[in-house]
Amino acid sequence: MTASTNTPATLRLLAVHAHPDDESSKGAATMAMYAAAGVEVMVATCTDGSRGDIQNPAVEGEPHPKRDMAGARRLEMDQAAKVLGIQQRWLGFTDSGLPEGDPLPPLPAGSFAVQPLERAAAPLVRLVRDFKPQVIVSYDENGGYPHPDHIMAHRVAVEAFAAAGDPSRYPDAGAAWEPSKLYYDRAFSPDRFRALHFALEEAGLQSPYAQRLAAWLETDAEGHTPPQGTHTTTTQIDCGDFFEARDDALRAHRTQVDPMGFFFAVSAEMQRRVWPWEDYSLIESRVPTELPEKDLFAGLR
Repeated sequence: MTASTNTPATLRLLAVHAHPDDESSKGAATMAMYAAAGVEVMVATCTDGSRGDIQNPAVEGEPHPKRDMAGARRLEMDQAAKVLGIQQRWLGFTDSGLPEGDPLPPLPAGSFAVQPLERAAAPLVRLVRDFKPQVIVSYDENGGYPHPDHIMAHRVAVEAFAAAGDPSRYPDAGAAWEPSKLYYDRAFSPDRFRALHFALEEAGLQSPYAQRLAAWLETDAEGHTPPQGTHTTTTQIDCGDFFEARDDALRAHRTQVDPMGFFFAVSAEMQRRVWPWEDYSLIESRVPTELPEKDLFAGLR
């Protein structure tokens, strides 16, 4: 037996992300657009980002990230949330890091990705019941890319979507609330990268996407799972007017984002002309809706 799906007067969107900065590289313009339109938008950040490496050469000599990476990233997250006009909650887990080597070393004891599912999902179930979102957005089964924290973020998002409306599950996590729609983010949609790649080439500009596209084509030819899993785009959000806000939020994550790097290879103006959307796959809906969609709240308004 599940809780009522009565819709409150305010529409609410919850995005589940693995680390601080993920929210700004995946779906940020969508969130900023909805927030500006009066939707309550919340980001749940699963981990503290403490095991992230410095990716921005300009930050290499700064003492704060070297002494306290989690503290530095907390300040960055606060700034990014202000830029996007959204709320944000920490779920309280420790970054697992990205293991390297052959064979891969074990993940750190106590980190997010090694938690039992019910322990990892409990804070998110509590947040869903407290915030009462109609829509939840997270990653696909591959985590968007196979970082162990991203894969666990996917698992806890799916678990919370399934369990939050059932009062018999997680009985200590607040009164049941049943969200209506679950989406997977498709920030790394091959179609988008192809469109941007060819637009750059046609403009006589160097594309940073050629190697990535070639690897994807090789993966497809070998019969392996394509990037972003097997899910197709069902929902495109026209949010090009908020690409500058997305880029400013990304720049706020100074330790993790090089302002001269990959994310800024295509101007916001060119992106608005070539691919003015952010892409999603509708995975489950408890309300009637017709595909394709142009609104994450289709069927709820």
